[in-house]
Parts: sequence; C-alpha cells; structure tokens
Amino acid sequence: MKVTIIGRPGCHLCDVAEGVIKDLILEREIEFEKLSILDDPKLAARYSEEIPVILIDGKVHDIFRVDEKRFLNAIGDGSTR
Repeated sequence: MKVTIIGRPGCHLCDVAEGVIKDLILEREIEFEKLSILDDPKLAARYSEEIPVILIDGKVHDIFRVDEKRFLNAIGDGSTR
C-alpha cells in the first residue's frame, strides 16, 4: 500500500496533513511519498486549488484535510489486499 501527499512547500495545511498521516501509518507497512505541485506541471494543473491531496494507492482519498477515522478505515492494517 502506498500513501501519497501532494502539496507544496510553505503550505500549512500540507504540513498538518503530513504530520497526521505519518502518525497514522507509523508501525504499518505502508510506503509514504510526498510530491510538490511546484515540481510537476501536471500535478499543478490538476491539484493546485485543492492541496493537500491525499492519495491511497493512486486514488484520491482526501483533499484539504485528513479525516482520521476514514483514513484509518481505508488503510486497515496497511497490508496490500
């Protein structure tokens, strides 16, 4: 399982979301990736008004904020199913 956060440097909501996600995936076998819209024009075109965007296995799960309960339900024990 892979969790990706799409944001940009200096984005307070992105920093908060990253902290929440890192705490929630701690001790689970989940890959974490952080992408910046400043490094990828396609990401910027698609998500610049919605950051942070949280993807689980490449699919949008949340935007703006992490719903902790929903996120935990989605990741389960972190194993790939």
